[in-house]
Formats: sequence, structure tokens, C-alpha cells
Amino acid sequence: MRSARTPVDAPPPDTPRLELRGLRKYFASTGVLAVADVSFAVQPGEIVAIIGENGTGKSTLMNLLFGIHEPDAGEILVDGSPRTITNPQDAIAAGLGMVHQHFELVPSFTVAQNVLLGREPVGRGLYDDRAARAFVGTLAARSGLSIDVSRRAGDLPIGAQQRVEILKALAAEARTLIFDEPTAVLTPPEAEELLVLVHDLAATGRSILFISHKLPEVQAIADRIIVMRRGEIVTTLQRGEADQAELARLMVGREVEQPRMSSDASPQGTVLDLEGVRLPGHGGTGEASLSLRKGEVLGIAGVSGNGQDELIEAIAGLTPVEAGTVHLQGRDITGATPAAIRRAGLAHIAADRMAVGLNLQASLEENAAATAFRSPRFARRGVVRRRERRAFARRLIEDYEVRGSAPTRAVRTLSGGNLQKIVIGRELAGDPAVVLANQPTRGLDVGSIEFVHRTLLQACEAGVGVLLVSTELDEVLALSHRIAVMYQGRVIGPFAHDQIDRERIGRLMAAGEEAA
Repeated sequence: MRSARTPVDAPPPDTPRLELRGLRKYFASTGVLAVADVSFAVQPGEIVAIIGENGTGKSTLMNLLFGIHEPDAGEILVDGSPRTITNPQDAIAAGLGMVHQHFELVPSFTVAQNVLLGREPVGRGLYDDRAARAFVGTLAARSGLSIDVSRRAGDLPIGAQQRVEILKALAAEARTLIFDEPTAVLTPPEAEELLVLVHDLAATGRSILFISHKLPEVQAIADRIIVMRRGEIVTTLQRGEADQAELARLMVGREVEQPRMSSDASPQGTVLDLEGVRLPGHGGTGEASLSLRKGEVLGIAGVSGNGQDELIEAIAGLTPVEAGTVHLQGRDITGATPAAIRRAGLAHIAADRMAVGLNLQASLEENAAATAFRSPRFARRGVVRRRERRAFARRLIEDYEVRGSAPTRAVRTLSGGNLQKIVIGRELAGDPAVVLANQPTRGLDVGSIEFVHRTLLQACEAGVGVLLVSTELDEVLALSHRIAVMYQGRVIGPFAHDQIDRERIGRLMAAGEEAA
């Protein structure tokens, strides 16, 4: 563990904690200028938010700061002195710490072991677990991070895992903390706790860079807001200078609208029917029954972990049900394989696009054809029809506005918004009768959210039944003709849109009890 800074190390007053001058990054392999001459400074104790569409260069910029990529031009100054940062070790030595959107923990290690990985205390030539737990426990208490340092990281809920990531940075004596989309995987209560923690960390004099697409969070916490578009800074705003609509317009370069379901819609005929379905892990708590109609969005709200993922996986054939039946267009698909269920007319937008929805090592065209690679459209006598597959991928790129991409490009290089467009384009290409949309806008910016909402509503208007699962109440209320709530594995409702409001949904989510 490094020693604390001495007064001799202190920079002159008013010197920025971190300053970027003309940073630039060009990826020759894709022809994308990801960061274009970016300059700004962050003072001690200041919270600076950076917002922009997915793929606008925010994460690339943070990766330049943390040594994951090297800039092609420009310089980075820490406490007024130029620093060469070519790897994360250089960044840590410069007092930078990053809390990644996707956590980098060893699941089998304890909290203390993860926090001190690479800096383990040693006594008599052996790892000193007692000293490690004492140090991390004291650090956690001093930082307001309540956590059991003896628990395995893999056993912790998501919010607690993020606290471990923050402790890792604090243990390395980070003076500037970079949060990259920190609330993308958190529940609303966890997100609120994080914002309080970030504010408290800034109050100790640490500088904060806060990357987010959630405008209410940005407005609540940031002292300054930097807006990026296509790799450039388009403007910098002080707290309170712009409302959410103006911030969205600056991010996207146009007015952003919130698509809403049509109250004139008249859904007809049942396309999906669940009767008495008991979900794995929720055997003793109730059964799920619901019917989805053609041309309808049926929204399912609920606190994460109440069986939503299991419900979607059961319908898609990824998880066996313990009891009950599932019918798709009148056909019993209970226990059928995922491939057979797809052929029967089901499409599935998975909650985790990176782990389930896509193969990140494969190309865009390979992912676009992944659910139909054996069909005559893309294969003949066991031979891949590459020309047809590539042409399909090009149409998907054009129709779904997948920016900065080509059919042969590996999807791992794309932003979250572009990844989701690939998934949705692929799933809707098969003309499904039912679309399972599980957290379809998780981690997306306002422009991408608008696109996803509009696309789902267009599918609905074309007669597709959409089963929407979301922890975002605004999303459920805006898109759904009927709304149900999941609580401990059972479905409460559904209710007509005009028979339920935010307050009633909240009560059902919290306790599973009907309003009086």
C-alpha cells in the first residue's frame, strides 16, 4: 500500500486536480475518430458529469485516462504536472481510480481479498488475512460503505459488489474517481444510495468524473455537465443551466420525443397464454398467469429479483417450469426447446445483451444471423450463404442506424445502444407473433431509448404482442396498454392503463398488496 502524500507534494492553490489538453483517439481498424481534441479540467471536490449518446466517445475518453487506450495526441496533467499514462498501473500511481460499469471482481475471493488484490498485507512471508480484513473494514467504515469484508464477492448483491469496486479505488488512495455508467445495473434504491455516496466522496476533496445517460441523476449530483457528441465537447453547463429536455437535445442534436402507446388501440385475440406457471426458485410463493393479446404491449413492473427474469426464460424455453402451461398462438410450448419456440413465433430481447443476446467475439453479420443461421436464407446444403448474410447485415445497419459499423466488425467494439439495435433488428426480422422485451433500454442514452420505444410500438401497431419487463416505471407507464406487477414469483394483475397509477404500482411492488 502506497504512503500518503506529504505537504511537499501539494500543488499550488487553484491547480486542477485533473486536466486534459487536446486529447485525441482514432481507431484505424474501424475508421472512427472516437475522441476529437477534448480539453477540460476538474477541481478538487468537484463533480463533473459527462453525458452523450452511446458511442459518442465517453467511455473511450475514460479509457484514455485510465491507460486502457493510449491517446494519439494531447496530454494529461495531474495536479498541474504532465503524466504519461500507458496502462492502468500508471493511472493508479497518478491517483486515478475507475469504477467500471461491468465489475472486475474475483467471485471466489472475499471482499477484503478483492480490495487488496496485488497489495496484500504479508506477515512472516504469508498472507495476513486478519490484517487485510481490519484494514478494509476500517476503510469501509471511514468511507461510509457498509459491507461485510469477509463475504465472498460472488455472494453479494449488485449494489454491494459496486461498493467493493469503490473500495478498491479508495484503498489505492485514488484522488480522482471515474464512475462509468455506475447506475446502469443498479435498482432505484441502490442508485439513490450511490448518489449519496458520490456526494460524500466529493465532500472529502476527491474529484469525481461521472459518466451517465440518466439525466435526472446528472442534474441532481453534478456541479458541471459536459455534453459530448461524436467525440467532441459541444458545450459545458453549470448546475441548473438546462432542464432535461434541453440536455437531451444537446446530446442528440435534435428534439427528443417520448413515444407513447396509442390509447385508440384495440388488441384482438390471445397470442401468448400462461396458466399457473410456477417458476424455478419461487416454488412456494405463487403462480404466474397472464394472457398477451395481438397488437398489445403488456408491461410487467416489479423490483428486480421477483421472478421477472425467470418468467421470461421460462416462456423462451431457457428454463423449465415447475408447474403450469405456456401456449403460443394456441400451441402448447411448455417444455419445448428454445429453437422450437422461436419457430413457433417467439422473439426474445434478453436483459443482458452482452452475455446472452450477442456473441461479443463474433462479427455483426454473424450475430445478425445467429437465430436463423440454418435457415435457407443464410445457408444451403450446410454451406453459409455469405453474400446474403452480409446483405442482411447491411440492411440492419441502415434500417436501425447502427453507427460507425460494418458487417465484418466485431460487435465487442460497439456501444451499448448499437449493440441493442443489432439485437432488436435481428429479433424483429423473423416476423414474430410475440416479442419478449426484458429490460430493453437498460444502460442506453435518451436517443437510443427513444429509438427502442418507437421500434417496439411500431411492431405492436403491426400486430405483434409485446411482453415488456422493466424496472423503469416511466417506461412501463408510457408504452403499456395493460400493466401487471411481479411480486415473489407471481403476477398481480394485469390492470388496464387507466386503472393503475404510479402510486398503486409502487404499493404492489413493495408488498404485493392490492390498493384499498
